[in-house]
Amino acid sequence: MGLFSRSKSLLSSGLFDGFTDCHSHILPGVDDGVQETEESLEILARYEELGVRRVWLTPHIMEDFPNTTADLKTRFERFRSFYKGSVELRLGAENMIDNLFEKRLEDNDFLTMGPNGDHLLVETSYFTPPYGFHDILEKVKSNGYYPVLAHPERYVYMTSRDYDRLKGMNILFQLNVFSLAGYYGPSVRKVAEALLKSGYYDFAGTDIHSARMLQTSLTHSISPKTFPVFKSF
Repeated sequence: MGLFSRSKSLLSSGLFDGFTDCHSHILPGVDDGVQETEESLEILARYEELGVRRVWLTPHIMEDFPNTTADLKTRFERFRSFYKGSVELRLGAENMIDNLFEKRLEDNDFLTMGPNGDHLLVETSYFTPPYGFHDILEKVKSNGYYPVLAHPERYVYMTSRDYDRLKGMNILFQLNVFSLAGYYGPSVRKVAEALLKSGYYDFAGTDIHSARMLQTSLTHSISPKTFPVFKSF
């Protein structure tokens, strides 16, 4: 956080000092993220070294991973009992906008984020938007939630006009920090830098799925930029 006079590795950037990671897949054994408790604890130990302050565990809830609120809460409490470190753990979810999402929206059955429990992390397919995407987002808002769109830089179907429209709807954006470090390739990095320059991001997270992903990304460089202080829950 601050002005980078020249390119630095993500590790040496200081970005993680006091950082709140609002998007991670380190609750073990619930989705395509970390599977074993030992690896989750390894990641958290590394987070402690980096100075991370808080991490939201946000497992997928989608048709491929139809996790339930009750089961995730039970698993979270069990995992938290194993962890004795300094990083604050909180539970949320990454909600795919699909048929399962619409049913859960009707039931107001969500793991929300934020001090008031009114922020909802959502995602879509990387390749195509869901049918009635904008109407669904408006319905989310009318139900009293603030939609937070996960990693908008990674949706290949989106154009600058799409981003402008979403921000005009007051949709919040969450940056994948590893996008800036080129983990997902140069085109995603370019979009992330453009959205960052436009001031479109509100929150940041890693979207971490493994210890290897973290270690690999930390060696990648970040271009000289003013890295903003993001909002945090």
